[in-house]
Amino acid sequence: MELFSLPSLFLLSTLFVFYIFKFVYKRRNQRNCFMLHYECYKGMDERKLDTETCAKVVQRNKNLGLEEYRFLLRTMASSGIGEETYGPRNVLEGREDSPTLRDAHSEMDEIMFDTLDKLFQKTKGLVSPSDIDILVVNVSLFAPSPSLTSRVINRYKMREDIRSFNLSGLGCSASVISIDIVQRIFETRKNAIALVVSTETMGPHWYCGRDRSMMLSNCLFRAGGSSVLLTNAARFKNRALMKLVTVVRAHVGADDEAYSCCIQMEDGDGHPGFLLTKHLKKAAGRALTKNLQVLLPRVLPIKELIRYAIVRAVKRRITRKREPGSSGIGLNLKTGLQHFCIHPGGRAIIEGVGKSLGLTEFDIEPARMALHRFGNTSSGGLWYVLGYMEAKNRLKKGHKILMMSMGAGFESNNCVWEVLKDLGDKNVWEDSIDRYPELSSIPNPFVEKYDWINDDTMSFVRVD
Repeated sequence: MELFSLPSLFLLSTLFVFYIFKFVYKRRNQRNCFMLHYECYKGMDERKLDTETCAKVVQRNKNLGLEEYRFLLRTMASSGIGEETYGPRNVLEGREDSPTLRDAHSEMDEIMFDTLDKLFQKTKGLVSPSDIDILVVNVSLFAPSPSLTSRVINRYKMREDIRSFNLSGLGCSASVISIDIVQRIFETRKNAIALVVSTETMGPHWYCGRDRSMMLSNCLFRAGGSSVLLTNAARFKNRALMKLVTVVRAHVGADDEAYSCCIQMEDGDGHPGFLLTKHLKKAAGRALTKNLQVLLPRVLPIKELIRYAIVRAVKRRITRKREPGSSGIGLNLKTGLQHFCIHPGGRAIIEGVGKSLGLTEFDIEPARMALHRFGNTSSGGLWYVLGYMEAKNRLKKGHKILMMSMGAGFESNNCVWEVLKDLGDKNVWEDSIDRYPELSSIPNPFVEKYDWINDDTMSFVRVD
């Protein structure tokens, strides 16, 4: 006796296939993470912190001798940072040694609300503040109570059931960490809309001591930030700019040297600041390598991975020069990635990453230009680099972008985006994109004006 007739088996098979398809489709949609829009902060002209103004700030520091003064001037002149970056208001007003809580809140409000106001204005009719389901704000050096997420919720009168996350202490890679958090929440909540706000508070943490390793933060970091609108709702796919392909995070903080190479602390005289040690480059290289070992097999074609495996096996037996155009890690990244969004942490970081990955000057140009125009804006920096690519009309449908970020911990957090349509918005670069990259090649006027900084006979003088 047959348990099932042929029609019954056919029906059961059809239902089985239907439910498998439904499960896969649902699972696929749950992993969707579309970028609808992003905005970067651009300060007012009176907030610009050119080299001349920086020199005046340095001169106000009575803790410095001439050697420290010369060190700072040399560093500023060779940092790769231009004359139009933005500084904190209390520093420009000469109050860097006595910041207040109001200064910190004012700096955060200006950056967060400026980018969010513009974002909601650009997406008016598509998304409103009351539509936001998830809010993530990351600011490493400032964790007030109520939190900054509460400040945003109060300002825009967001819903009572919003899921909010306030992140601190994560450094320059916090924006990618925030995106990872959003993507994981998307897996359990369908048709959701999320906001990621990434910035840093510089004013209350301006270093006023004389430790050279801690002075570097004053030379590199500038006021800036970004706001990014994300969703997993399929109905927004045709309106989205990009789709998230993958996120990979690597943390090498178990190593003491890596943990302490980039750390907030007080110097010997009790002046708080941010210490950057000589071990930073080594820690960054190790964390980035760990990250790419997981990420690259996900985005590079099988053909390239097989080629790499064969070449690696051959190199174990014979010594062979590296092929022109191949990356320092042995993989040709251009086979699966078209653009490289490197964190604009400093000239050495940008050039070091570019060299190790076998990238061209064209590839690292966006990061170098973002550093020159806006400085190191911490976790918001990646979005200035992305904005440069878009303003230069480089981003075409189907292109993939590797975002690379590093931060205190020490961490390397990277992600890959796929461009869903040709992009060409001038965004935050509107008033300056036509001057780049040529503007970055103009010598710093400070070098010629203050050429005495290289005169060793001045070493005994103290700045008063």
